[in-house]
Amino acid sequence: MTSTGSGLPRRSLLAGVVGLGAAAALPTAAAQAGPAPAEAAPLERYPSNWPDPEPYGLADTRPDLWPRADNSFVLPLELRPRDEELGRVWIRDTYVNCFVIDGRPVYVATGTTNAPGLSGPAPWNDGIFVWVSSSLDGPWTLADTTGIRPGAEKGKVWSPEFAGENRPGRTVVAPWQEYWHDDRFGKRGDVWAPEVHYFGGKWYIVACMGDHSRKVGSFMLVSEGGVEGPYRLIEGNLEKPFGESFIGGPDFIEPGAYFHIDGSLYCEGRDAWLVLHNNLYAKFRDDMEDIVPTTNLPKFQQKPYSPEPYLEGAYVFKFEGKYYLLQAAWDRTSVNPDGTRRYAYDKPGEGRLQHQYDAVVAVSDTFEGPYSERWTAGVGAGHNNFFVDHHGRPWSTFFLNPNAGYWSDPSRIADAAVPGVVQLEWTGPAGDRLYVQRRNPGRTISG
Repeated sequence: MTSTGSGLPRRSLLAGVVGLGAAAALPTAAAQAGPAPAEAAPLERYPSNWPDPEPYGLADTRPDLWPRADNSFVLPLELRPRDEELGRVWIRDTYVNCFVIDGRPVYVATGTTNAPGLSGPAPWNDGIFVWVSSSLDGPWTLADTTGIRPGAEKGKVWSPEFAGENRPGRTVVAPWQEYWHDDRFGKRGDVWAPEVHYFGGKWYIVACMGDHSRKVGSFMLVSEGGVEGPYRLIEGNLEKPFGESFIGGPDFIEPGAYFHIDGSLYCEGRDAWLVLHNNLYAKFRDDMEDIVPTTNLPKFQQKPYSPEPYLEGAYVFKFEGKYYLLQAAWDRTSVNPDGTRRYAYDKPGEGRLQHQYDAVVAVSDTFEGPYSERWTAGVGAGHNNFFVDHHGRPWSTFFLNPNAGYWSDPSRIADAAVPGVVQLEWTGPAGDRLYVQRRNPGRTISG
């Protein structure tokens, strides 16, 4: 394998994928035995926190924070007919989770996919696909939707094309989610960044209608059956996405059509919260049909960068009694006055080039905050989620953003847009941090 010069072997994640079956998509070690259990650390001994780059807002670019062959692998998701030429599933905003139901683990995977013949998920795509497995290393099969829609593509649990299934008192696709056409783009309407959750004995999907939709923003579906559906839209999204509209997004979005994107669901005990677009949250009603309040949503107490850049993919994860707020931030490169290279979570500007789409994380004792200063948890792992497997081990997803920066380079783009998972390490109750599993993090004794 050849090195990129940044610590990540170019072909380590996808070696041998093209032309082979899904089972061959795993790196050798993972294909043999699946994710290996981490060695038990000595009692009360944990990896150490790394000192953060200063000043606050600089990116940590060390190669140890990359997904690598020794700490990550690409999920061998069952291929659809559209995937056969590429030899793997093309996916962005990869989401994976594990739920223990009736004593058995159920793993789910989903993300932003593209329609056949399109290079990306715009100006339209054709819905949400879900894969399931009983273990992280597979086999991963498409959710069996054939009993619901015998003539539709297997695994597709929701799509704007299902608008014909609407019935009085049961809406599958709202008018603002349907496909539409204009002279500039032709067919329009896309659904992005879905998440699958199991709460209160029901399956839910939170997702976002993308930039080319009539209204851009987050919504939630509830299943009337199993993880495969059938799904319907909740009452609170019949007329619009969650929250309030504001000015934002690309210039082709019509005034009043842009709402908060990247919706996520956080559940604890009998309560559930919506998490929205980098700083907002709201509690769901007991019946899960809408949020309270529906406007003027509260904000997380964060320590922003100065100035604060555009952030995406907000997600809350609880681990060992602490709350972790995940967000995606572009690490932009520029040149310092002394001529050295600067890597920072800056706003766009002259001389600032998108480099890596990172996962930045903060920790708190409470869901609302206040949250700590953020740290770089994974280089190139932005728009991810954290989860624990059925052994209690923490993991992160990643997809390696092909839209810009490092992974958009023609020499690397074949390794981008993947359903990747990478092991995490916890720095213990004294450190309270989660990082991509590092090679040589050092050890320290807690408190």
